[in-house]
Amino acid sequence: MAEVIDLGEYGDGFRRDPHPVYARLRARGPVHRVRLQPPDAHHETWLVVGHEEGRAALADPRLAKDGSRIGVTFLDEQLIGKYLLVADPPQHTRLRGLITRAFTMRRVEELRPRIQQITDELLDAMLPGGRADLVDSFAYPLPITVICELLGVPEMDRTAFREISTEAVAPTSEQSEYDAFVRLAEYLTELIEDKRCAGPSADLLSDLIRTTAEDGDRLSPQELRGMAFVLLIAGHETTVNLITNAVHALLTHPDQLAALRADMTLVDGAVEEALRYEGPVENATFRFAAEPLEIAGVPIAQGDAVMIGLTAADRDGARFPVPDRFDIRRDTRGHIAFGHGIHYCLGAPLARMEARTAIRSLLERAPRLALDGAPGDWLPGVLMRGVRSLPVRW
Repeated sequence: MAEVIDLGEYGDGFRRDPHPVYARLRARGPVHRVRLQPPDAHHETWLVVGHEEGRAALADPRLAKDGSRIGVTFLDEQLIGKYLLVADPPQHTRLRGLITRAFTMRRVEELRPRIQQITDELLDAMLPGGRADLVDSFAYPLPITVICELLGVPEMDRTAFREISTEAVAPTSEQSEYDAFVRLAEYLTELIEDKRCAGPSADLLSDLIRTTAEDGDRLSPQELRGMAFVLLIAGHETTVNLITNAVHALLTHPDQLAALRADMTLVDGAVEEALRYEGPVENATFRFAAEPLEIAGVPIAQGDAVMIGLTAADRDGARFPVPDRFDIRRDTRGHIAFGHGIHYCLGAPLARMEARTAIRSLLERAPRLALDGAPGDWLPGVLMRGVRSLPVRW
């Protein structure tokens, strides 16, 4: 019987900085049985902390994303519907094929001027104040504006939406998580119905409503809602944390900040190193053993939950030398911040474009940018990695 490691015993320190705990686990082996704290679902799970093992597990077809194969259905799926992150082939293949017909690289590239315009407008509003919370003033409004315009979501109360969205991905309690998904389901259902009634439009959600494969296949109403959920929530929450974590890492590593300011061609490397060093998704969503298997010699029983530690794997010294050093010139190839295999993040090119634009523009226009106090609380749970606020001045 495997030893069960209770991550809750590490207290608030684990939430603020889980990396020393993951390092100690890696030193003992790449796979461990751990106990999570509510409201994280499946309170006991296998946790993969090694890079080689994590990368392989992400692409292992024996690890199912569709929990219904072993009798598990999560709250989001019950209220929202089936979507990419909880589907396996052939359903996943079908869903991803339908969205890639509408969400093309060309469409992402066409957003570049608009992303720069939104960035400039946000900085125009923020910079005269001399100090701000970077999350509220910049890191949140940029990606939420981009994804809402891409999908064709009307202007909304973004403060209220941020609360619902963050509670869905980093819940503070089981009840608040349930309430958030109920409100999201209602909102998305109304949004899709409004799109249907409004007729043809050039936005992505309208395209998804109309998209038809060669064989006549198209998304059902429930699948449309699930797709809108993934694009709207995952399409901005992760990018908020990517921008915030990258700026925080730069401001706490003056030598790296100075190197980037001296040579802005290093911005791509800075974003990739931020993804590796403090990626926006701490752990991949659950997988389930569809059959008995072994990971690094550890037997996993059929039906067991498996969680792959993305940030833990990306601090594996066997893959990235001196892994706790933030180095924007590092060779980051092979990091798994966006996942790996068939579930590799569909929005990775858009997130990279937004982060590169945001960081370059911010540093160019705020040459004396510095921290203005301690960051806010780290988000609860083990899914997202980011702070609620980041006070800065310039």
